[in-house]
Amino acid sequence: LLDEVTNLVEKPTPLRGRFSKRFLALPAEVLVAVMRKHQRYFPVYNDKKELLPYFIAVRNGDEKHLNFVVNGNEHVLKARFADAEFFYGKDSQRQLADFLPDLETLTFQAKLGSMLDKVRRLEKLTPTVAKMLALNEDETATAVRAAALSKADLASNMVVEMTSLQGIMGGHYAKRSGESAAVADAIAGQYHAVSSSRAGMALAIADRLDSLAGLFAAGLAPKGSNDPFALRRAALHLIENLIAHQQPFDLRAAFAATADLLPVPCDEKVLPEVMGFVNGRLEGVLRDLGHSAFVVKAVLAELDHDPYTASRVAESLSEAIDAADWPELLDAYARCVRITRSQSETFTLRPDAFALPAEQHLLAAYQQAAAKQDGTMPTFVATLRELKPAITQFFDDVLVMDEDTAVRENRLALLQHIASLTNGLADLSQLEGF
Repeated sequence: LLDEVTNLVEKPTPLRGRFSKRFLALPAEVLVAVMRKHQRYFPVYNDKKELLPYFIAVRNGDEKHLNFVVNGNEHVLKARFADAEFFYGKDSQRQLADFLPDLETLTFQAKLGSMLDKVRRLEKLTPTVAKMLALNEDETATAVRAAALSKADLASNMVVEMTSLQGIMGGHYAKRSGESAAVADAIAGQYHAVSSSRAGMALAIADRLDSLAGLFAAGLAPKGSNDPFALRRAALHLIENLIAHQQPFDLRAAFAATADLLPVPCDEKVLPEVMGFVNGRLEGVLRDLGHSAFVVKAVLAELDHDPYTASRVAESLSEAIDAADWPELLDAYARCVRITRSQSETFTLRPDAFALPAEQHLLAAYQQAAAKQDGTMPTFVATLRELKPAITQFFDDVLVMDEDTAVRENRLALLQHIASLTNGLADLSQLEGF
């Protein structure tokens, strides 16, 4: 707002106005929205961050006749607040749930139905999302109830007049209707990038999943700079929410569950397109976190479906790469991968068939390393350090591609097992120096 006002005036003169304390009975967000968005006024708070009955406006001119300017601004704001007071009073005569039938007249998208249709889908999808997030019974009940009421405020007078208050007014009206604070909070925060509760996160994620899958299925994927449904922001918020809550989550499974509820076909072509779109945003998020393009590519090759786990592995991998011995570690691992990746068959490992000391040494080292794996990159790197001497000795002393088929395949099987230690973590072949 400060930048906007600065660009609107050539000779700024700030002035302070006041308004009746009676308007403070309205939700603070309503008053602030009127002042900031409609009038470009600055609200005034006390040291407890409570709204005071004053505002700061900026006149484009000198201080002459400033009292008339103040009176004029106060008069305009009073009229705006009176309208808001009327809308709020009218809305407050109804329970939040009473607005739901009115959503039938609000179209979400022609092929996807009304906003009420969207609410019904969210009611069905939210329990699935809650289960994937491992919410407890109370959190799940809160999320489902919030989903049922999530879009009701879109039919309220206040939100019709000021769309920026969607969700916020739903939270206020939910409290006035006797809903729990947890339900009201989930409704109020559904459009935020990061939810303030796990129940709210379940609702927010379900909402984004429905919008992304549905609108892609309806043929309305963003093209160029054209993104009328703000799907780029929806995908970004989906990613940021999961990362902020440190929440592992399988987006592929979630989108598949979402597709089953849509009124339009969401075929095998659509879901990969949606995932590719979300992955593009995830790649940007990881790059913004400071990870190299090589690291991001390596991690997303295995974890493009799980934003939080991808961010955690990317951080660990970036730290590992900074270690002085990393080039040697990567080279040792790369030798195992390069010699096996051309093999179309996965060979069976026969531990008892190894006769050479270098074979037996590498087998023992691998078995110890495999037993320690816990699905994290730091553990893999630590065990790779332990494996490196055995890998080096193996390639120095053993001819992998032996003429004897059984011997050759057993050696390849061991190397395939070592190469698979990063499955589900990262494709290290994407890294620089591999």
